[in-house]
Amino acid sequence: MTIGHAIRSDKGSAATEFALVVPLMLILLFGGMEAGHFVWTQHKLAEAVRDGARYGARLPIDEVCDGTAQVLSTEAIARIKRLTRTGQVVNPSANPKVPGWTDAQVVVNPNCDNDQFVNTGLYTEYAAAYDSGDDVRGPVIVVSATNVTYPWMFNALGSVMSGISNSGQGGLTLSASSNSPGIGL
Repeated sequence: MTIGHAIRSDKGSAATEFALVVPLMLILLFGGMEAGHFVWTQHKLAEAVRDGARYGARLPIDEVCDGTAQVLSTEAIARIKRLTRTGQVVNPSANPKVPGWTDAQVVVNPNCDNDQFVNTGLYTEYAAAYDSGDDVRGPVIVVSATNVTYPWMFNALGSVMSGISNSGQGGLTLSASSNSPGIGL
């Protein structure tokens, strides 16, 4: 075979094209998977704080607030944090919904001196329990998750393939917050 014949030959061109395209295909494949995992993890976090806020809102109002003063016990706060983080109230050793998520990253804040929530409906029945007269407003339970480290699907490879930089000491962190009006059922 002569050199001229080898240059004009198309044998092996498919293998060459495949070798050129494979790295790009792998980046798109693994980057897409990591991006989907990121969105799914953020959704789990947002859903978890919503569940925690709803659970806290169902506690009896007199266990949450005494007038405008917060009286939520540390045990009730621990139950709200546990439900938020693991989806369970009883088992403190249950696996977290997001790997590596701790109770210290969950903040429970009942807002008893709330002037933003409605003062109609069931809160009119509790007017006698409050010293504020006719302007009775229900408490709002706020549950937040802060600085939850994102668990990379492929560790360092995930950040490279997805194009998301893992800068900073703590890496990529997620946060979410939700509130729910106390209904005390």
